[in-house]
Amino acid sequence: MTQHHQMSRRALGAAAAAGVLAASGAARAQAPQFFRIGTGSAGGTYYPIGGIIANAISCPPGAPCNTGGATDGVPGLIAVAQATQGSVQNVNLVQSGNAESSFTQSDVLHWSYTGTGLFQGRPKLERLRFVAHLFPEHIHAVVRKDSDIRSFQDLRGKRIAIGLQASGARVGSEMILEANGMRAGQDYNAEYLNQAQGTERMQDRGLDATFTVVGYPAAAFTEFCSRTGCRILPIQGAEAQKVIERAPFYGTGVIPRTAYEGLEADIPTLTVGAVWVVRDSVPEETVYQLTKALWSDTTRGLLDRGHAKGKEIVKENALTGRGVVPFHPGAERYYREAGILR
Repeated sequence: MTQHHQMSRRALGAAAAAGVLAASGAARAQAPQFFRIGTGSAGGTYYPIGGIIANAISCPPGAPCNTGGATDGVPGLIAVAQATQGSVQNVNLVQSGNAESSFTQSDVLHWSYTGTGLFQGRPKLERLRFVAHLFPEHIHAVVRKDSDIRSFQDLRGKRIAIGLQASGARVGSEMILEANGMRAGQDYNAEYLNQAQGTERMQDRGLDATFTVVGYPAAAFTEFCSRTGCRILPIQGAEAQKVIERAPFYGTGVIPRTAYEGLEADIPTLTVGAVWVVRDSVPEETVYQLTKALWSDTTRGLLDRGHAKGKEIVKENALTGRGVVPFHPGAERYYREAGILR
């Protein structure tokens, strides 16, 4: 370690100690409230977006809040983005109280709350409450550019990464492949990997395709497409409609040609909403404040600068994908005050 680094670390330590002493009076008056946000794997979109939102809604005891500074956070709140296996694990974390909130796909949210679909025969996860729709996620069906695979029919008998076992990506992948006449274990070989693991295996030619549901541009695919070269299979027409009939939470969308290096055209595909849910036990005032912080001008700047997907998180679409899941009263109060809910 250089002398400069040692000095820097000592200076930081001294500054931190001074900060702790200065804040100790305020901290005694106001204990910090920790708030966990379940996100996804580090190579996806939930995790970085979760980090930005955690930063935006945090205002630790003793820090100045809502003073035109870096954040418009909730006084006393320390929010943390936690890496997880994705949507299915996330709704279970919130139901059990092992996370105060999480991101999930709108279809997984509906199934878990109503005990249908993927959650058929399981207890309903009735402690979930809706805060906001964040952004649309796109089905990515990615293959090597130098492969012969150009359509779903070319995937028969191939090795496909379809997402981690407990992820919404796996559910979506299986449904789409089934709509194209392919059953897991019979017509293709499924590997339960996330997109980072899948692209790594495709690079080594140990895998033929990687499926996932993620907002573009996803870091793992950005790297794979620029390093190895990629093609994304289109999902459209009758195949797309079959999936939408079975899961009305899916819509149609496009991954633009500019999303990844080397794409030759815009790719039609399916979309599902990424939504933010909280546990019913989180106090109304906390959720009111964090919903207000989410849609503040300061957070708008953080989202726009922080991640390509951040620009798609807009107040106009805040209520999309809620379905039958109730609002958390704190979020509902904010949306009524803001005139978004009447």
